[in-house]
Amino acid sequence: MSGENPDATQFGRIDPGGTVYLKTSAGERVIGSWQAGSPEEGLAHFARRYDDLVTEVDLVAARLNSGNADPASTASAIKKLRVSLDEAHVIGDVDKLAARLDELASRSEAKVAEAKEAKSAARAEAVARKEALATEAEKLAADSTQWKAAGDRIKAIAEEWKTIHGADRKSDQALWKRFAAARDGFTRRRGAHFASLDSERKVIATAKEELIAEAEKLATSTDWAETADQLKGLMRQWKEAGRVAPDAEQKLWKRFRAAQDTFFSARSEAFSARDAEFKENLNQKRELLTQAEAIDVEADPRAAQAKLREIQGQWEEIGRVPKESAGGLQRRLRAVDDKIRAALDVAWRRTPVSENPLLAQMREQVDKAERQLERAKNDGDAKRIAAAEEALNSKRQFLELAEKAQ
Repeated sequence: MSGENPDATQFGRIDPGGTVYLKTSAGERVIGSWQAGSPEEGLAHFARRYDDLVTEVDLVAARLNSGNADPASTASAIKKLRVSLDEAHVIGDVDKLAARLDELASRSEAKVAEAKEAKSAARAEAVARKEALATEAEKLAADSTQWKAAGDRIKAIAEEWKTIHGADRKSDQALWKRFAAARDGFTRRRGAHFASLDSERKVIATAKEELIAEAEKLATSTDWAETADQLKGLMRQWKEAGRVAPDAEQKLWKRFRAAQDTFFSARSEAFSARDAEFKENLNQKRELLTQAEAIDVEADPRAAQAKLREIQGQWEEIGRVPKESAGGLQRRLRAVDDKIRAALDVAWRRTPVSENPLLAQMREQVDKAERQLERAKNDGDAKRIAAAEEALNSKRQFLELAEKAQ
């Protein structure tokens, strides 16, 4: 074949019947069939697929080298590429690419091991820090009589506790129980002390002022889930704090309740706005889906595909819909896409024999061979006549095979 790609022919070939072979160190294997053009075009097509596969390997290698990607996911991607290589429909140096993937796999496994070690070290550090905080809280709860300073420190410990991540769940829960027990023990001991000084109501009022301050600080938060839990926790603390004189209790309660109402009202409005937005998005996507399902696929599959791509672009721009509706909408849109793909495949298979460029080329070769035979007969050269007849018969056989395959 004149003008062929040296690299492509080194690693693959297409026989006269259109069967495509990949050459590897283990021998040849069939990777597909080519009937859409000349053998040169077929080799170039499968060579481009190999280039695409090399690009994927380059990308995953870059992720591995960057050190920023998750080692486990990178290792999984390398493994998938390596497994797929044995059945890849490509023409190229797959042996070299397999060796490269094996090397990347070895490196990625080392990265995974390093990540596990780092995670283990971070877990140990987190446990040690929380162990130290729990021990400090227990000492304060047992010995301190500096009620304000100790109380502030225990609150600071609780805040610092939230910033420490990575401890295993069992250790974290056990240490949290120790801290919570120490904090609760301190609170009870402090209450008993102030009760002994006949200032119980003053202590309760102070505690509730603190709860109100916490609630008012949280009132404008938009971190809906965590803040709701915090306010519920403040409510539990409010109930546990005891009561002051009825008039004072009512005033304190109104302030505390007002802070909670501010937050929960804002949360309700935000959820309503979000639900309204999702509902409007749902209506828009249903309209797009109606347009997609109304596309006349059979009339012009390529035009149908273009229209669907336009609809899919609008679809992505619209945004999220209610979770319970998302799956059904996506399945219906995917069904339209599948229908168009099937129609395009059928349209390709129905291409008239007369329009097939490979068959046209082969017919020209038969005509040329016939003319050469005629000239040889006119010249009376028996040797040339025999060679021309052999060449003509061979080209006719290839043409018949190609026409049957079509």
